[in-house]
This record gives sequence, structure tokens and C-alpha cells, in this order.
Amino acid sequence: MTHKLITYSLFVALLLAIYSCAVGPNFKPAEVNEPVDFRYNIQQDTVINLNWWELFKDPVLDSLITTALNNNRDVLIASSRIEQARAVLGVSKADFGPAIGYSGNLTPTNYPQYVTVDEVTGNYSFQAFLSWEIDVWGRIRRSNESARANLLSLAYAKRATQLSLISEVASSYYDLLDYRTRLVIAQNTYQVRDSALTIIKLRYEKGIIPLLDVNQAEVQSATAQVAIPLYQRQIAYTEHRLKLLLGDYPGPVPSPATLIEKKLPDSLPAGLPSDLLLRRPDIIASQYDYWSQHAKIGVAEALRFPTISLTGVLGYGSPELSDIISNGLGWGVQGSLIGPLFQWGKNKRRVDIEREGTKQALFSYENTVLNAFREVDDALIAVQTLKEELKIKEFRYKAAESASYLSGLRYDKGVTSYLEVIENQRQTFAAKLEYSQTYKEVFLAYITLYKALGGGWISESEREEYAKAYEEQMNLEENSVRRDTLIYKGQIPNLKTPNKN
Repeated sequence: MTHKLITYSLFVALLLAIYSCAVGPNFKPAEVNEPVDFRYNIQQDTVINLNWWELFKDPVLDSLITTALNNNRDVLIASSRIEQARAVLGVSKADFGPAIGYSGNLTPTNYPQYVTVDEVTGNYSFQAFLSWEIDVWGRIRRSNESARANLLSLAYAKRATQLSLISEVASSYYDLLDYRTRLVIAQNTYQVRDSALTIIKLRYEKGIIPLLDVNQAEVQSATAQVAIPLYQRQIAYTEHRLKLLLGDYPGPVPSPATLIEKKLPDSLPAGLPSDLLLRRPDIIASQYDYWSQHAKIGVAEALRFPTISLTGVLGYGSPELSDIISNGLGWGVQGSLIGPLFQWGKNKRRVDIEREGTKQALFSYENTVLNAFREVDDALIAVQTLKEELKIKEFRYKAAESASYLSGLRYDKGVTSYLEVIENQRQTFAAKLEYSQTYKEVFLAYITLYKALGGGWISESEREEYAKAYEEQMNLEENSVRRDTLIYKGQIPNLKTPNKN
């Protein structure tokens, strides 16, 4: 009994020793020396809102984003890729266990050795077999590690796709509001100028003013009129783009108000730079891409060593079909070792290929991080400067309106020429259009900032699961943490991280 126990213990210890080693380097997360602060950061005590678009307080935008997240084809493709990667991981996991199969053979004949005989002879057999590759060098484990990291990369890539989609929908929505605002400005300006043209024509017919004033008024009226179909076309294009993002065919998109009626967000969220590495899904996805590629080095390294397999066969066989069972059960066990001896450096080059691929994945990750910080600083300076620009342009268009009104009074009293009137009208029209455009650009700058900071969307069930995991980690009572105050930093609670072998 003691001898058997020692034997079993040695066997278990041997298996543990085999499965505790794996060739190839173990993964270590890339180190990034991020800056202490963003260059244009003015607040560090705030964090990005989970559903950041709700800061705009627009129910129409909320509805559009919800529809897009459910129906957009790019998001559905990203979801399908996750399921595909999950299946690939399942295939990789299956290599850990033995392959079990069966085979049968039925060959009756009266033509053995190419000679016809009276008796029917043949061979009848049926067997089950088991084949198991012992993962001594960690090839299967490294392959499994790579597949799991790839699954997580695609999961975060879906987050990045959702984040980009939200930003595109919001940007297109404010583009639409801007074009509708400009259309209203063009229509109102045309109505005013067309009414003025009618009065000027009557004055000309009475000989009060020259024909030049009529022609100049006609030019001004046509300038406003030609802008109407221009913005109508831009509205249609933008609606069609929005409908595509919503996963729908071209059609109208309702919006309850013009752009100027929308209030700009009050706060400017930023956060510490280290949070950016935890929040941006593209950075996390790139990190897992690096991990996945890193594990392939171990797979390539394992191919340089012999493969050890065990095969077992259990079955029946007989030259007579009626005796196939009575002849008794047969069995066989075979161990095999197959390895490369001399292949002109092929296996070494496989390792070199994966090492260089890992270097590229690391550089790609570092470039993603660098680009993320650039995007944040670009967005921060854009928000700050565009808000200042908006104040100046508001002052400009109000001054232009006043000047246009006063020049009209001066012209009616014969103090100045019509040239002064049309110049002030031109400046007023341009100032209003530019103000609307800059107002939109401020919204777009906020959207770009929220996207650059990694603000994104998770479902209510995911939020609840994350909250429960957080309470458990912090040893808090159940439901003691307010769900709307949690800072979601990219975690995906329903997926496990790869094993670090």
C-alpha cells in the first residue's frame, strides 16, 4: 500500500513538474513613463462621466446613441469577432485533454491475392483509440495564453468601437443642428433682403435712387438665397450619415431645437494621466495584442523540442464477422517521441519571426499610448481656445447686427450710400454663420475630449456586476456603493485575464 502511494505521489509530482514549466519568456506588462499631468489640464479632481453624453442633457441624442449601440453593424461585427475568438480559445483549450476516437474495418472478399476462391475471407475489426500529447514544453499552454489574450483584446476593441460610434453619432448630431441653424439664418436673411429689395425697386421706379442700388440689393438677396439649398443639401447628407450609424436606411432625423438653444457643458473633466491607461479601451486592447503576440514566442520555442505522445487502442478483430466478439478484447499502448533534428534553421527562424512580431506589438502599444496623450492635450486646448473664440465671435456678430441696423437708418436718411449698407449686411450674415459653426466646434471639442479620455458605455448588468465585484474586493456590504458614483476604468467583469505562465 505504501509502495503504491509513493508511486502515485511521484506520478502526480511528475505531472505537476511538467505542467509548471513552459519554454519562452513570461509576459511582463510594458512599462510606460506617462507624464505627471496633461499639458493643458486645468482640473485634476474630476473624472469622466460613465455615460458622458448625458452631460449634454439632450434626450434626442440619448435615444440616437442607444439605437446606434444596438443596431450599428460595426458594433455587431465586433461582437461576432469576440464570439469567434471565444470559439478559438475553446479549440485551444481542447488540446489539453486527450483525443478520443474510433475506427472500424469491414473487408469481405473472394479475391485475395488477386486469385478467385470459393470461400469468402476478410478482416473485421472495431476499435476505440485515445491519443494524448503531453505538454512538456508548454506549447499548448502558450497557445491557450495567446488565444485568451486575443479574446480580451477583441473585447476591448469592441469597447473602442462603441466609444468611436458614440462620438460619431454625437458629432453628426451637432453637425445636423449646426446646418439647420445656418439654414434658418439663411432663410431669415433672405426674407429680410428680399423685402428690402422690393422697397428699393419701388424707390428706383420713382427715381429716388440709381439702378446701381437695385443691382447691389439683388446681389445681396441672391447671396442669402443661394445658401438655402446649400444647407438643405448638407442637412440631407448629415441625416443619411446618422441613419447609417444607427444601422438604418437613409431618412429624416428629428431634432427639437436649433444649435444655439443647446447649452454647453459646464465642467471640463480630465483626471490624472495614469487613469488614461486604465480607461482607454484602445490602449488596453493594444496591451492584450502585445500579450497575445508575446505568448507566440513560447509556441515557436516549443516547436524546437520533441513532441511526446501517448496512444492507447482498445477493440475487437476477427477474420470472421461472427467471431468478432468471441475472439476477445484486444488492447495496445504506444508512446511516441517525435522531434526535429536538422531543418536548416527553420524552427529558429520561427522564433525570430515571433520575437520581431512581439517587438512590433510593443511599439504599436507604445505608439497607442503616445497618441492617446496627444489626443487628450489637443482636445483640452481645443475646448479652452474655442470657448474664448466663441465669446469673441458672439461679440462680433452682435456688433455687426447693430452696425447693419444703424447703416440702414443712415441710408434711409440719405446720409450714406447703399454700399455701406450691403457691406454691413454681408458682415452680419457671415458673423452669424461663423458663430453657429464655432458653437458647434465647441461641442465637437467636448466630444473629442470625452472620447480621448476613454469615457464609454457599459450595460446596466455589467455595471451591476462590476459594482458587486468592487464591494467584494473592498469588503463592503451588499448594495452599499452607489452605482452612479463608480468610476468604470475599462474592466470587463465577465472575462478572466490570461494565466501568466
